[in-house]
Amino acid sequence: QVQLVESGGGLVQAGGSLRLSCAASERTFSMGWFRQAPGKEREFAAAISWSRDRIYYAASVKGRFTISRDNGKNTVYLQMNSLKPEDTALYYCAADKRPRIGVSVIDYEYWGQGTQVTVSS
Repeated sequence: QVQLVESGGGLVQAGGSLRLSCAASERTFSMGWFRQAPGKEREFAAAISWSRDRIYYAASVKGRFTISRDNGKNTVYLQMNSLKPEDTALYYCAADKRPRIGVSVIDYEYWGQGTQVTVSS
């Protein structure tokens, strides 16, 4: 069982930046970030493969968010710039050991507890 621990959430003003981190207890192939706002379904934000040759972003965050990973530390990061109030959500780290990468909830077996990001206007 892979354990995922997120950190880095918080309260920021619109236009500001935050960096989320997620440390995995062991190596995984794909790692990603999803988010869920109150009353809404969990949605994909970004994902990255082990070799970093495949990186995907949701249209809503492309150009503002950057996903990266440090395989030596089994850690994935999400740099979030130009934050908007609509980015407010609980952000979840996700990971999977299968040699593929996806943008759906069902593509990931392991999940963190979530870290809250709140963007004020």
